Amino acid sequence: MKRLILMTIFACTALLGCMHAHGVHSSRDSLDWAGIYVGTLPCADCPGIHTTMTLNPDQTYVLVTRYLDKKDGTFEQKGVFSWSPDGAAIILDDDKSSYKVGENVLFHLDMTGQVITGDLAENYLLRKQTATTLDLTGKCILDTRWRLVELFGKPVTMNERFPFIHLHSKEGRISGFGGCNSISGPYELKAGNRIRFTNLASTMMACPDMDMEQEFFEVLAMTDNFACDGKTLALHKARMAPLARFVAVP
Repeated sequence: MKRLILMTIFACTALLGCMHAHGVHSSRDSLDWAGIYVGTLPCADCPGIHTTMTLNPDQTYVLVTRYLDKKDGTFEQKGVFSWSPDGAAIILDDDKSSYKVGENVLFHLDMTGQVITGDLAENYLLRKQTATTLDLTGKCILDTRWRLVELFGKPVTMNERFPFIHLHSKEGRISGFGGCNSISGPYELKAGNRIRFTNLASTMMACPDMDMEQEFFEVLAMTDNFACDGKTLALHKARMAPLARFVAVP
């Protein structure tokens, strides 16, 4: 009886140890997976698909794809993702596409959920934008007029002039319009798509409805990072869902 008890204790201890090890070593539990991942995936009839994937801690995502050299080739998809049973890959609920999660990298998986190998394997990677990574697409935010189209997840509709921002690279300053008042001030742009708008000042005109403008200016003061693909721009605070979204004005 004593031997049986000891064997039972040993078996339970080993089982718990295996369960603990499985949790520790899964990507879901052991990696800092939330963040922005960027890469250019292969395309059958274009030079490539510039892809920006934002994974949020609440398991929501935003996927922006831009088909290079194609008119009206930018698309945005957002929704919820789930984890594979082993905690190694994420699955987008909308289209069931899947990505294996590695250290600062996403591996775009094939239709059967397998990692793509061979000479083209490197072309199916999305790399995480970290504080030590200078995103080559990061400077796309500069010298472009960005029209506000969404604020806190709600569409922005205006009958006359649309709110916008414009970051001037030479002056290191932002100018913009909130729907009633103009705004301006300096900005700080750093590696890893980090940005801050400081000491912003606006004109003091009074208009009938200024709630949206006030929220817009508050968003600018809150922002500390962004995602940009040349045609769309999203402003974020930490790993929260986008505070505001913009489209580039030709």
